[in-house]
Amino acid sequence: MAAAAIFITCNSISFPGSGPFRRIRNGKSCFFRLNRIFVVSSHTSQKILKPNRRSRNGQPMSPYDSESDEDEEEEEEDVLTSDDESLDVRVSGQDGQRLKFQNATLIRRDSHHYSNAKLGHRWQTPEITQDWREKEARRSLAKDRFSHLAEELDLDERWFPLLDYLSTFGFKYSHFIQMYERHMPSLQINKSSVQERLEFLLSVGVKHKDIRKIILRQPQLLEYTVENNLKSHVTFLTSLGIPESRMGQIITATPSLFSYSVENSLKPTVTYLLEEVGIEKNDLAKVVQLSPQILVQRIDTSWTSRFNFLTRELGAPRDSIVKMVRKHPQLLHYSIEDGLLPRINFFRSIGMRNSEILKVLTSITQVFSLSLEGNLKPKYMYLVNELGNEVRSLTKYPMYLSLSLDQRIRPRHMFLVSLKRAPKGKFPLSSLIPTDESFCQQWAGTSLDKYLDFRQRLLLKELARKYERR
Repeated sequence: MAAAAIFITCNSISFPGSGPFRRIRNGKSCFFRLNRIFVVSSHTSQKILKPNRRSRNGQPMSPYDSESDEDEEEEEEDVLTSDDESLDVRVSGQDGQRLKFQNATLIRRDSHHYSNAKLGHRWQTPEITQDWREKEARRSLAKDRFSHLAEELDLDERWFPLLDYLSTFGFKYSHFIQMYERHMPSLQINKSSVQERLEFLLSVGVKHKDIRKIILRQPQLLEYTVENNLKSHVTFLTSLGIPESRMGQIITATPSLFSYSVENSLKPTVTYLLEEVGIEKNDLAKVVQLSPQILVQRIDTSWTSRFNFLTRELGAPRDSIVKMVRKHPQLLHYSIEDGLLPRINFFRSIGMRNSEILKVLTSITQVFSLSLEGNLKPKYMYLVNELGNEVRSLTKYPMYLSLSLDQRIRPRHMFLVSLKRAPKGKFPLSSLIPTDESFCQQWAGTSLDKYLDFRQRLLLKELARKYERR
């Protein structure tokens, strides 16, 4: 039977990867835009008439196809498959090379679309493409920033988004090293999970600038879930009477709080403070705000040891010791040998009896937190040598020990002397207690601005003198 030929003219026909026609070679997909004439043939003869056939070297060939001819030209033919099995469309090798050249720009530009097509994704919109490019840019930047760190700590690239996010809180190279050394798993957490946890902390009052300090002290916090841990601990603090305005400060001061069980640790500690120590329930919130660490220490051991020490050294009754804890709960943190005993011995060395020491400590328990050489001893020397007072005056005005020598005691004394309003003999310690405004009205008889100007000039002179001694 004679061959029947059908001629079809095509103008710029596009075959996308999801369309009915696609060239397949080496397992890869690519597209063509055709602008030529196809010959689609349907025949029953084993040979097809092909005029003007030429060999590879340009010599004339037989106008008939043969099985051997097909084998020889198989590598040069680009087969376009179709859902319609009755069509057998062939493009010569020469035409295929031209089509490849025409489509090179399109293929390079949209190469990522093809990989998505392999995964079953639809053709992406320009907006999605832009988003993808931005993500790739961030990923590339993070890789450049953290590649050296990853090599040193043996971190996988999938954790780079977490490092990039933590950097927004001021984390630097050395901070990540510190986190790794303290708790390596803290750097192997999904970024979105960490973001959820840190955003919760910010929502309850933790300041952005304090996040880094919290994480460096307690990197395990990044692993604590919001629902099962963070919320329950915040609820517990609220039940103690902690106001919302103070919640962030307590968390910042004691991030290790979240590592303790509410039921098995925190609540028993509160019960001990109420029933064994004797803290009043109304004072509990104040005690926790003054020293949040009290919730996470072995309160039974610290209380017993310090209670026994103060009873033995000063003969302190239980009520006085409870009063000390209520005013300054940090007392339970201080070392007995390096903190409490040296200060008690200092007061003894300047001639105070145990009963006088107890009176001072009960009134101003924060004395235990003051430096001996940099605070207590200079104030005592000024009290005796410049103000002309005896040590016994401290029992009447123990507040003197809590005042600043440079900001309060010396400026007021010298201001009254400059005005010739300082009384003869012992300088009245009561003039040091009121506010600056009250001091100017009651003792100096002048304006507040005049006193503040005098104090500023005095501070500058003291600063210059200290600088010269260096």
